[in-house]
Amino acid sequence: MTLYPGLLGHTWEPWNWDAKAKSNSVELSPCQQAVYFHTNMLLESEGSAGVRGTKGFWCGEHYWEIEFTEPPYGTSVMVGLGTQQARLHTDQIQCINLLGMDEESWGLSYKGSLWHNGKSKKYTEAFYDKSTVIGVLLDLSSGRLSFYRNGVSLGLAFSGLDKVSRPLYPLVCSSAPETELLLGLRTCRLTSLQDSCLHVISQSLKSQTCLHSLPLPRVLCEQLQNT
Repeated sequence: MTLYPGLLGHTWEPWNWDAKAKSNSVELSPCQQAVYFHTNMLLESEGSAGVRGTKGFWCGEHYWEIEFTEPPYGTSVMVGLGTQQARLHTDQIQCINLLGMDEESWGLSYKGSLWHNGKSKKYTEAFYDKSTVIGVLLDLSSGRLSFYRNGVSLGLAFSGLDKVSRPLYPLVCSSAPETELLLGLRTCRLTSLQDSCLHVISQSLKSQTCLHSLPLPRVLCEQLQNT
């Protein structure tokens, strides 16, 4: 596993796309790493559709990569993150930038703009090429979110994410038919003693069902459910 200089100390972090947390316009591969949008050939598009990762992040530093296996096109194809309350589909057939449409999510559009709370700003040049790889670096110790393109840092995108009181989940979305996105590298770095303790406990648990029988504060149990 080759890591960029900014990711030294990272280790592999297992998670996939969540088959129970996606739009009906999204299909997943059997391994739940490839995402296919709007595959119904009888419909051009059913609006913006999204899918959430299986793991939410409370603390530590996390990095993951999304490969655009086909050139992006259309109104919106986005990479980002959000809370469990982040919307995964539009109520009507609307092609919009779904990630960042409200305060529950943060997103980067393939057109180069950042979105959060319904507002956008220019961040980088648009990327139209097939096989473009977008990396997402979330540092919850500092509250900073940055993006990479093909291994090159694009700089700080958002700050203040350490103030969010709920776990943050990886998200992708698209309004374009037959968009295909592939989940690649996923790593993390434990940045505090609490992170390390949570990691050891979560690795020792046989199942999440026994969490509530542990003599732990409720907040820690909630964090363990998302580690």
